Amino acid sequence: MAWGIGDDGNVAADKQRGKQSVRDMVISLAVIVLAAWVIYIFVPHDDGEDPVKPVSYQVELQSAQRAAPYPVAAPKGLSKEWRATSVTYEADGPQGSAWHLGFMAPGNEYAAVEQSDDKPADTYVGKVTQGAKKTDKTMRVGDEEWQRWEGEKYDALVRVAPEEESGAATTVVTGTASFQQLARLAEALEEGGEAKTGGEAKPEEAAKS
Repeated sequence: MAWGIGDDGNVAADKQRGKQSVRDMVISLAVIVLAAWVIYIFVPHDDGEDPVKPVSYQVELQSAQRAAPYPVAAPKGLSKEWRATSVTYEADGPQGSAWHLGFMAPGNEYAAVEQSDDKPADTYVGKVTQGAKKTDKTMRVGDEEWQRWEGEKYDALVRVAPEEESGAATTVVTGTASFQQLARLAEALEEGGEAKTGGEAKPEEAAKS
């Protein structure tokens, strides 16, 4: 009889401890959820934050204009909807002396300015346009005629310097943007720096540029 009574008591005690453990777990979970909710409410956050990270390119532009063997082009007067996202200049690289300036255009389309003295020009254009092909169409931008290139990934407007012209570069305005947007970017381009046959600008000339 005593053995039977003692066994029932142990079982009851185990059940009680089990209930307390479950209750403690539920309370702990509730505290964690409440703390997370409070943090979410009071810590500043922006669910609609723009993933595009604009970059400043003035320093790189000035450096490229001093170093490049051709006048380097960059836009002026574009609206704030045009946001620069990437900029590079590589001297004597696989694609010659190459200048790149990328933008997020209105409508979240990509557009870029590409320049190089690499030859042949058509090969260079094919590379920076992701395989676009030259057409027999042209587009007038300002006082100049630009070649239209069309591709599956990027379209482009291209201005090729004459082969005999020294200190000049092929200029490509390319991207997923429409031809109207590409033309707007091309129209805004202004060239800076002086064409050089070799060497760097003198310190006093660099200071003025």
